[in-house]
Amino acid sequence: MKNQSPTAGIILAAGSSTRLGKPKQLLQIRGKILIQRIVDAALASDLDRVLLVLGHRHETITRTLKQHPALRDSLPRLGIVVNHRYPEGLSRSLCLGLETVKDTHPSVMFLLGDQPLIDSAAINDLLTAFSRSKKDILVPAQGAKRGNPAIFSRRFYPSMMRIQGDAGARRVIRDNPDCVHLFHTRNPAYFFDIDTESDLTVWQTRFDPKKTCQEPDLNPESF
Repeated sequence: MKNQSPTAGIILAAGSSTRLGKPKQLLQIRGKILIQRIVDAALASDLDRVLLVLGHRHETITRTLKQHPALRDSLPRLGIVVNHRYPEGLSRSLCLGLETVKDTHPSVMFLLGDQPLIDSAAINDLLTAFSRSKKDILVPAQGAKRGNPAIFSRRFYPSMMRIQGDAGARRVIRDNPDCVHLFHTRNPAYFFDIDTESDLTVWQTRFDPKKTCQEPDLNPESF
């Protein structure tokens, strides 16, 4: 079912993966690089448009994505923005993405580029819940834990455009509790991301018993 209010998806994937020590966007997981899994899920969902914000290793990532046949067929719905100032933090990517879609879409979903369990069904469940909630913000929740992706209505675009540093949109959520609909779920997709070697171990032991996760290709010729 198409979301009645067209929502744009912004995938935040510009970081340099300092905690992991290697570009996690390029990790090979089940035959695809990690960021490709997120892009594929977003394009297969009911999101009206998908915008990918890249920074670190952006040329390599873009080249790899464009080799994917399914992606070539979806190019009208996919935009790529490069954040050359990605060391300034997540907020810079958030603002760049939002600036691109704020005049055309009344709501936006922010997706992280390091959540390998997110699929189109998980995205569509959030879109449906957001449409039914009549709230301006939707966040996945499990007990006291909060997850991603999150959805925001146009009402909060100005607030998010003023965010600085690496806080993302957490401050907007924290400062406006009455406007937040908590989407209660046990789906681990919303709460698992890959930031560290420990996260990779969890992925391999709990979610990927066949050990399909491989090191990123760091051949200098790729860059």
